[in-house]
Amino acid sequence: MSDPRPRIVFGLMPWPERQAIASALRTETVGGLVLLAAAVIALIWANTPFSNVYEAIRDFHFGIPALGLDLSVGHWTADGLLAIFFLVAGIELKRELVVGELRTPATAALPVIAAVCGMVVPACLYALTAGLGGGSLDGWAVPMATDIAFALAVLAVISTHLPSALRAFLLTLAVVDDLGAILIIAVFFTSDLNLWALGGAFAGLAVFYLLQRYRVRGWWWYVPLGIAIWVLMYNGGVHATVAGVAMGLILRTTRDKGENASPAARVSHLMHPISAGVAVPLFALFAAGVSISGPALAAVFTTPEPLGVVIGLVIGKVLGIFLGTYLAARFTKAELNPDLAWADVLGLSVLAGIGFTVALLIGELAFPGGQTGEHVKAAVLVASLIAAVLAAVLLRRRNTVYRRLYEAENIDADNDGIPDIYQHTPAAEGPTPRTDGQPT
Repeated sequence: MSDPRPRIVFGLMPWPERQAIASALRTETVGGLVLLAAAVIALIWANTPFSNVYEAIRDFHFGIPALGLDLSVGHWTADGLLAIFFLVAGIELKRELVVGELRTPATAALPVIAAVCGMVVPACLYALTAGLGGGSLDGWAVPMATDIAFALAVLAVISTHLPSALRAFLLTLAVVDDLGAILIIAVFFTSDLNLWALGGAFAGLAVFYLLQRYRVRGWWWYVPLGIAIWVLMYNGGVHATVAGVAMGLILRTTRDKGENASPAARVSHLMHPISAGVAVPLFALFAAGVSISGPALAAVFTTPEPLGVVIGLVIGKVLGIFLGTYLAARFTKAELNPDLAWADVLGLSVLAGIGFTVALLIGELAFPGGQTGEHVKAAVLVASLIAAVLAAVLLRRRNTVYRRLYEAENIDADNDGIPDIYQHTPAAEGPTPRTDGQPT
């Protein structure tokens, strides 16, 4: 029997779900600040007299040619290190599908609708802009993704006390965006397929699944197997980051009796800091180094492809996410938290226009080399900066409300480690937490 009660959008979250999301967001926030620093260093370095040193390091080749892995430093960061990022993204997606916001249609509907609209509208605006300007449609997927780490870094810089539900909504949007990006990379950005190598990769994933299925433990099984799957996926013609997300989705997210943490939780705990603090910043360091001269910036607003990216991220994301959220709330049982206003949804929609890591990756895949590719990279940076500034203005204006909600949901007068609001919450707001942190 379906629950006739309305669902409060951006209302109080169940305590275990809030704990899991808070843990993920803490790492993403720190990683976002490192990412921001790496991007700034790349921009400065690429626009100094030492830019030739930057290019020499980025284009330096090394690897194992016999395995088809004679790659440049920039290529290693995009195909190799980002596989770690997508492994963590796959784990987060699996967790959301199994125990998080996406586990039931009722709770998943609003963020999924908002995220899908936030991908479709930017892609359409890019296609319209590029088409009318006589440009290439190859970059239609560039403005589709939200960079959660960069967005959280902006929130950290402007010291906005967003309540946990708003941060969770932003995280869920980014997770669904990542899934869309993964599917786009796998389907639309594949080179000539090597069926033997691809078959070997799928066989490796089957072995990976069986190891999980029969509860085999030990890194010496999984690390060599994971590397082999990555190499085979790369040589199979499918972008190697797909191997990372596939393994993340296979990892078990539920605990067996006697386990302190699931395999997915253990891997995420180990790899998330590496992903946020090393892999993604290094990718940004060798992907964000573009010219910011006057002619290059002018090209962002006068050339159809980069202009389409800017319009897609700055305008398309706002229209898509805001309208998607409004339509979901208008035509479902979802109701906006009475303490919040649609201005808050607008601020989050603008913040979601920060597209960095995945947008740069897709930009490199869509426009490999050449001046157009550099202009598209510059467009991603310019659009993300515009979105960050606009979001900072909008969210800071509402920060008094956010601070009040944030402080109210963190009061712990009895010092038992669980905010008091969870111990006095009506049943309609969610399950009452037990002292062991598991929902009753």
